[in-house]
Amino acid sequence: MYQEIDLDKMDVNAEPPIEEPDRQYYFMAKCREWVREFERKNGRRPFAFTQTFGCQMNARDSEKLEGILEQAGYEKTDREEDADFVIYNTCTVRENANQRVYGRLGYLHSLKKKNPGLKIALCGCMMQEKQVVDKLKKSYRFVNLVFGTHNIFQFAELLNRMQSGDHMVVDTWEDTDQIVEKLPVDRKYSFKSGVNIMFGCNNFCSYCIVPYVRGREKSRRPEEILEEIRRLVADGVVEVMLLGQNVNSYGKNLEEPITFARLLRKAEQIEGLKRIRFMTSHPKDLSDELIQAMADSKKVCRHIHLPLQSGSSRILQAMNRRYTKEQYLALTEKIRRVIPDISITTDIIVGFPGETEEDFEETLDVVRRVRYDSAFTFIYSKRTGTPAAAMENQVPEDVVKKRFDRLLALVQDISRDVSSRYTGQTKEVLAEEVNSQDAALVTGRMDNNLLVHFPGTAADIGKIIPIHLDTCKGFYYMGTKA
Repeated sequence: MYQEIDLDKMDVNAEPPIEEPDRQYYFMAKCREWVREFERKNGRRPFAFTQTFGCQMNARDSEKLEGILEQAGYEKTDREEDADFVIYNTCTVRENANQRVYGRLGYLHSLKKKNPGLKIALCGCMMQEKQVVDKLKKSYRFVNLVFGTHNIFQFAELLNRMQSGDHMVVDTWEDTDQIVEKLPVDRKYSFKSGVNIMFGCNNFCSYCIVPYVRGREKSRRPEEILEEIRRLVADGVVEVMLLGQNVNSYGKNLEEPITFARLLRKAEQIEGLKRIRFMTSHPKDLSDELIQAMADSKKVCRHIHLPLQSGSSRILQAMNRRYTKEQYLALTEKIRRVIPDISITTDIIVGFPGETEEDFEETLDVVRRVRYDSAFTFIYSKRTGTPAAAMENQVPEDVVKKRFDRLLALVQDISRDVSSRYTGQTKEVLAEEVNSQDAALVTGRMDNNLLVHFPGTAADIGKIIPIHLDTCKGFYYMGTKA
């Protein structure tokens, strides 16, 4: 817990504080009273179930939600069937993500018929769409709480409102310049953690809904970020992931502007921190200063995720990506020249409106020339509310599928070859978990993000261990302790 506040000693009959995050701790104390009354009536504390859809930003938000629930007195459960409170932290990047949530709501409705006391909450990016909220109000009245991305810090206050009445609580904001941290967090891992450095996006890629649901870019002050990292390190964290929709544009809107490269150099100086990762970089903003900061660092991981999306300059222009194929290739060549051992991964979309066979061949050409360690490949999904959804020349589904299969085969072939370059070497691996398929193995990651499985026990978890990489299995290694 970030604030050393004894909730049991808080006067919940007084007026709630105006300042954040003190206001939210007041409402956590109020929620705790409700939990005590529930426990008195039922002989147990209420169970809460959280499900996260989407990206690392959502995963980090869910850790905050679970931290607040824990402080309010809820017990965690992994089964919706056992829950007294279910919260879905939603994603809306693709249309089918919305459909998945609606499908899950049908199941929750059946659970609620069996257990009328079940409370259901929806938050996250999907809730920032007006048509979604309107649909929930009309057709899903059994949902108890709806809120979005901009006021997720108000969760304790909204939870209290939900607990205090039977009506549907809906509270979504169009945008905000407010950033509230120092709230409880229930981290999934004790030894690594995400750290938000900024929120929102200003890029408006023509296929992407994110700027509309996450709002404009807002950067946290560097001293707040660094203090959070220091607290995490004091609590046993050895690796942090700096999170933002486009970390390369970090710091531009601050009263005292600072570059992302300078933030990395400051984080490097934190004693006890072993590894620094970041996600995601936009090619148009990746500076020489950042490349050099990575090259100079002993803590920044030798891995960069650099979304390509398409290898065709014509399609990139239609996507509003603001770089050309040639500029992207020059950038990756520069990165490899300055940091020869770097791992480069990417995102690629197949079948963007108007994509011809020639455009697709340009994408294959970039893949062959850059030789990515791995790539996330996607079939273009028309996203209502984006400019691309209204574009003509939507590519036929059968054509897209064939192109996607060709791209995937090429990416996998190159990735297998590129990944095998470390065979026989000894590399440091952060042990992350006991292998889910074989309890005699531990699974961890090299600093270039490649997975490694090796004989070990739960005692290894959270440690950085020298591992001899015996054999490459395509996208992961089998190794032994050196």
